[in-house]
Amino acid sequence: MWRWSTHGYSSGNSVMQLIKLDPLTLNKVKRFKSIRRGYYSFIIFTLLVLLSCVAEMLVNSRALVVQYEGQWYFPTYGDIIPGKQLGFEYEYETNYRKLQQRLQGSEAGFVIMPPIPYNPFETDLKDNAFPPFPPSLEDQHYLGTDTIGRDVAARLVYGFRTAIFFSLILLVVSYLIGVSIGAAMGYFGGLFDLLFQRIIEIWSNIPFLYVIMIVSSIMIPNFFTLIAIILVFGWIQMTWYMRTATYKEKAREYVMAARALGASHSRVIFHHILPNTISIIVTFIPFSVANGIIALTSLDYLGFGLPAPTPSWGELLSQGSNNLESLWIVSSVIVAMTVILVMVTFIGEAIREAFDPKKHTTYE
Repeated sequence: MWRWSTHGYSSGNSVMQLIKLDPLTLNKVKRFKSIRRGYYSFIIFTLLVLLSCVAEMLVNSRALVVQYEGQWYFPTYGDIIPGKQLGFEYEYETNYRKLQQRLQGSEAGFVIMPPIPYNPFETDLKDNAFPPFPPSLEDQHYLGTDTIGRDVAARLVYGFRTAIFFSLILLVVSYLIGVSIGAAMGYFGGLFDLLFQRIIEIWSNIPFLYVIMIVSSIMIPNFFTLIAIILVFGWIQMTWYMRTATYKEKAREYVMAARALGASHSRVIFHHILPNTISIIVTFIPFSVANGIIALTSLDYLGFGLPAPTPSWGELLSQGSNNLESLWIVSSVIVAMTVILVMVTFIGEAIREAFDPKKHTTYE
């Protein structure tokens, strides 16, 4: 059995051989690690994404662990526990911060709360003041609250999770469409290529923001509606790159040899051409992630994004720009966005260097 790698044909008869890193790939990994700002940014960014997946354990108004009168409770991922069950006089969900205060120093039990004991939808109001409230260690609002009393840190964390998963889903689907159409255009050429060129030229001239405004006037866009709308236009850029790369690879000797041996069109594209254009696909991934985050944030800022009260960086940015006297709101989201986008840029720079075809790609 033969498989094509980015440096030629090699044989493999087992799964281990298929996933074994060849010298060319090892050189790319070493090159990526040698660019320290990109390598460490990748590690930090990956950790942030993984932590956002378990944000409920870090930022939540529900307790992590409750031990009360010999009974153990784990409310974070469990069912709603009514207050009456834990010694209060009401039937609705327990206020775990008040329960923690009540049990402090008591032998009846204890409560372990997340580091930020607020959820992104909860309003924390005071009798003698109006939000937004400045950062306070005593109240555990480490970045203050927004204009209706919700914790800014909680909104940032859950907003990051929303933005990153939005961007990753958009990335995967747009790449599947763009790579498939672009590879077909470059490989088959002729009428198929001309037809899709005209379609893309017409489609790319449709004003994206107008489409968003029209859809928003008809219906309230949700997470998947926004993905679908952006996806309608987002696949075009990758299509052009893949068309050009496939057109060049089609003229290589290894493609001609594969076709002479009777390889089908699908085998030539998926087993020979695409593996040798992987550098283009991988290089643009970090920048596509950044574009997805910026797109969602921009739409939320303009009021055409996710419906309230969904945690959103764009909504925080809008609140901050309308309440400049509350600098903790706008400064928090700007710093968060800057850090994430700078890390993504460093990762993209490192990947571009690691997959530079002039340094690491050879043909046999």
